[in-house]
Amino acid sequence: MDPDAVSKAFVEHYYSTFDNNRVGLASLYQENSMLTFEGQKFQGAQSITTKLTSLPFQQCQHHITTVDCQPSGPAGGMLVFVSGNLQLSGEQHALKFSQMFHLMPTPQGSFYVFNDIFRLNYA
Repeated sequence: MDPDAVSKAFVEHYYSTFDNNRVGLASLYQENSMLTFEGQKFQGAQSITTKLTSLPFQQCQHHITTVDCQPSGPAGGMLVFVSGNLQLSGEQHALKFSQMFHLMPTPQGSFYVFNDIFRLNYA
């Protein structure tokens, strides 16, 4: 398994799903998953999905600038750090953001999001 290829595929899938069908992100999280979104913590797939689908905008587009990846621990996890721009529908200026994912393997051979930390980067 090539961690860079896995992280690239994950990032493409995650942000495409976020931009086009946010409720579809639920399958990427499990009950032990945690999201920290701008300092607020959410535990479990349902709580995380509720937060992501209740954000105060319906349409957006993520433009990824960088993706960095490292293997994490003996269980086969991966750390994925993403930076980029978030363009909200109707807004002239994009928002800069950073997001970190800790991916853990599933028994089926795929990955789920164990930890997810999102921050907007204000200049």
